Amino acid sequence: MSNTIEKALQRKQEELRKQAEAEQAANPAAEQPTSPPEVDVAAQTEAQAPQEVYQRKPAAETMSGKGEIDPGEKELFELDLNALESKGHVSLTGSRSLVNEEFREIKRKLLGNAFGPLAGTLKNSNIIMVTSGRPSEGKTFTATNLALSIASEQDKTVLLVDADVLRPNILNTLGLEGRKGLMEYLTGDVYDIADVLYPTNIEKLKIIPAGKSHHLSTEFLASQKMHETINEFANRYPDRVVIIDTPPLIGITETAVLANFAGQAVVVVEEGKAKLNDVRNCIDRLNPEMAIGFVVNKSVHTDDDGTGYYGYYSYAKD
Repeated sequence: MSNTIEKALQRKQEELRKQAEAEQAANPAAEQPTSPPEVDVAAQTEAQAPQEVYQRKPAAETMSGKGEIDPGEKELFELDLNALESKGHVSLTGSRSLVNEEFREIKRKLLGNAFGPLAGTLKNSNIIMVTSGRPSEGKTFTATNLALSIASEQDKTVLLVDADVLRPNILNTLGLEGRKGLMEYLTGDVYDIADVLYPTNIEKLKIIPAGKSHHLSTEFLASQKMHETINEFANRYPDRVVIIDTPPLIGITETAVLANFAGQAVVVVEEGKAKLNDVRNCIDRLNPEMAIGFVVNKSVHTDDDGTGYYGYYSYAKD
């Protein structure tokens, strides 16, 4: 039975073949199969270029991927030097003043410690913390003036860091608006410290603001990340002086933490306000291996206007 079916199928296939040949012979102009049309590859590529798989990030995302400023296009902090001078700051416009001379004397001792014979006995001798016993004794004013004065040196650069994350005042003192800063870097909101290191219109001065306060600021300031950052500041540029404006020493734990990173400390005390016991407490809270000095605010009296700004007590390594 199976042989009969197979023979029937073969006969049917043969009939269909002959029928197809007959139809083709009767209509020789029938459409023949065609090859695919040729394509101008170059023209098609130009007209329909595929979208890039990798898209270049906007300039604002090239450093951290989190929308931070690219250092190559970073905002410049414009300091109004005339306005600062009118408020008693060091003058960088060429005029001589009492405050210029006072801070010139102070910075000479600091620079001597940082780069002179004593430097070999101090860890991070070019890292200078500026603090006080209690608030409102003039530490931020002292820190900014030291930075301005050292920035006028021919062979030194200055990095001014606001580490008073509880009451940041560097930008306000210099007439600048708030920006992201040190805390955003330590918390990881900013990827690279360069993203919060701002150049200024003073060529040799850069600023790192404090940023936004954090409830774990003590832990972040004591972190390995902060330690490595300070070491980077101290060692990367041999001509750099780093001035860190810290919180007051008494009652604030962050300051004692920062004292372990710096090689020098400038303690600002206000004449008629600071108590001897406060001064002793300040010394006790500082690293005994540091070079420690005191600036006495509002202690110098002159014949011209009745009041100068600063007297200075020599440094000593305890």
